[in-house]
Amino acid sequence: MQVRQIHPARLGLVILTFIWLFVVIPLSAAAAPYAAMVIDARTGEVLHSRNADTRLHPASLTKMMTLYIAFEAVQNGEISLDTKIRIPKEAAAEPPSKLGLRTGQKIALRYLIRASAVKSANDAATAIGIAISGSEAAFARRMTRTAKALGMTRTTFKNAHGLTESGHLSTARDMTTLGRHMLYDFPQYYNLFSRRSTHAGIKTVNNTNRRLLNAYRGADGIKTGYTRAAGFNLVASAERGNERIIATVFGGKSSTSRNAKVAELLDMGFRRAPSRAPLRKPARPAYVGNAGLEDTGKTIRLTGAVKNSLRPVTRPGGTLVAEAKTDEDRSKLQDSINAALATVGGQAEGAAGSSKRPNSRPNAVLSNASLGEQEVPQEIVTRLSTSGGQYWGINVGRYSNRYQAEKVLLRTALAEMATLDGSLRKVVQSSRGYEANFMGMTQERADLACRRLKARNVTCSTIGPSS
Repeated sequence: MQVRQIHPARLGLVILTFIWLFVVIPLSAAAAPYAAMVIDARTGEVLHSRNADTRLHPASLTKMMTLYIAFEAVQNGEISLDTKIRIPKEAAAEPPSKLGLRTGQKIALRYLIRASAVKSANDAATAIGIAISGSEAAFARRMTRTAKALGMTRTTFKNAHGLTESGHLSTARDMTTLGRHMLYDFPQYYNLFSRRSTHAGIKTVNNTNRRLLNAYRGADGIKTGYTRAAGFNLVASAERGNERIIATVFGGKSSTSRNAKVAELLDMGFRRAPSRAPLRKPARPAYVGNAGLEDTGKTIRLTGAVKNSLRPVTRPGGTLVAEAKTDEDRSKLQDSINAALATVGGQAEGAAGSSKRPNSRPNAVLSNASLGEQEVPQEIVTRLSTSGGQYWGINVGRYSNRYQAEKVLLRTALAEMATLDGSLRKVVQSSRGYEANFMGMTQERADLACRRLKARNVTCSTIGPSS
């Protein structure tokens, strides 16, 4: 049988065809979906949208929410920029992009924030989440709650960094909304996003968005993102004269083409936006902190009135804390809580014999959830479990009489409702005085409560199961 020879040129064509069929076409088909959104940042008016409500992988745009919550936590006294964070193994093990943190290393929160905002460091973002909420899972739940409060109705977070995970999804519209809140809710931190480089504690890092910042006039942020599933994403903001535009792109094919598309969208926004428009800042969401942090212990249902209620007593003047609805009432309430915490901190430190603390300290902030508290129902659900690892507690000082210890417990509970809600207030008498304790907590919650109280310069120590 005669074997037919294939001409070399034809053989090359056949090979190229196979490459096209089995490599090029599958890669094209697997390309991340495209979505875009452009708004006038001053008013929130939508100037352009395409697939803006399609749920897609946000990649490192996620870190905008991580940073938003970090700024919120600092503002509300949960933690300070100078708080030294011990790096957990989960954070150190994150894949690049990363700062290069080591397990057990201590680094100030401000440097973790810089690394997350500028370098988009995954290890830094995870460390922030665990430091604030005790675990990345708890922090992700807080991220999702905050997203809903901001009006990001189609966003669900599963981690603090944005690496691809099932159910971790957002939209171009939601990320644009988050970018606008970042700009107007925390203007004191917004300059982070325009830094071409910054010192992050252990080294200087470069901005992942520096090409657009250098190339587009007026650009000053906000955040890039890339994973294979997401493509090249970017939320960008630029200001020219009285106008400010925010443009978002999901699913770019490369960083170069993404930047070109974002520049095109920003140009479109400046053409369509009026030269003058009223500034209508978005409404700030209610602050809830870590409220909703789940326990591992079982829930016990109690019937009847609460004998040791967390509801505040009537203030002098007849106004209940729960009924403080005007700005004047809220201001007076804040002053009273600050004074109470100052008393707590001073008495506790005096009783424990600790070193002298500075005269100034962060203001204590009461959760807005308590301001709108309704009547206590007859049937309540609380968590005073002795299972699920809830054998831990915290001590907030030793006092000369029971009344003083109980007063401190009540005031501390009011100021730190997010982590102490559901715990049991307990005064323990000893030959040395009256110990003010909160009991019935997991170790994770006890550690978190102490970190947050210490951030306000309130003495606190954890109590283990054998204590």
